[in-house]
Amino acid sequence: MQAKINCAELGVLDGPLLLFGGPYSNLQAVAALADFAAAHGIGGDQMICTGDIVAYCGAPSESVAAIRALGSAVVAGNCELQLASGAEDCGCGFAPGSSCDMLSGAWYAHAASQLDAEAKTWMGSLPDVAVFQHQGQRYGVIHGGVCDVARFIWSESAEAVFEEEWQALEEVTGPVDHIIAGHSGLPFIRKTARGRWINAGVIGMPPHDGGQQTRVAVLDGGEVRFHRLSYDMAGAVADMTKAGLPRAYADALQSGYWPSEDVLPPGLRVPSLARG
Repeated sequence: MQAKINCAELGVLDGPLLLFGGPYSNLQAVAALADFAAAHGIGGDQMICTGDIVAYCGAPSESVAAIRALGSAVVAGNCELQLASGAEDCGCGFAPGSSCDMLSGAWYAHAASQLDAEAKTWMGSLPDVAVFQHQGQRYGVIHGGVCDVARFIWSESAEAVFEEEWQALEEVTGPVDHIIAGHSGLPFIRKTARGRWINAGVIGMPPHDGGQQTRVAVLDGGEVRFHRLSYDMAGAVADMTKAGLPRAYADALQSGYWPSEDVLPPGLRVPSLARG
């Protein structure tokens, strides 16, 4: 766990809330997010991002500017923390030598070169976690985990994992009824002994399901619903090509399947036959 965890208090947010993670330098997805919010009457003060604004895609600086313009609350992901500190890698939690680890060098270097000092300073000012009240219940917001910001937590993770993270968060924030998280890239709701663990999914990359749409979540009246987000995929691919990034993640935007299943537990992997 980090030596000091910074917590933002977002107050009472009883209206519909747009929850999302991982814009991943996908400017077109951020534009689609803004359109979705406008269509649903959701303002920037009703939006919460679980971090990793910058990652695999081709428009890191523009994506950061667009998210900031929306006025969304943001908690720091590992990418924000690493870029703000001038670290040499993304700190994503990929196994050394894995496909994702090797691919990360190119997109992280591109992001680091494109972001100016002011943007990196802003990233360094982001809270590690946040809390808010919604319909009489208290929610915590984190990136991956509190014990490890880049911890991959899945719908099928052991109950002990959720208990450990819940305890770690409450040591910082006090009691929470539910937790909103990101990082893993797959949207899910896990009902734990403590409450709901809600992974809002990510807008910048499909959830490894063979479709091009990404995901957002809406919390309204205490209930969470996931929505598919369509965006200008061709434009995002063009940005990646222009930036000279490896084809693997551009191909993932088109195919709907991640370039590697290294991080996924066996139960969430897709048979190669299904992927063509």
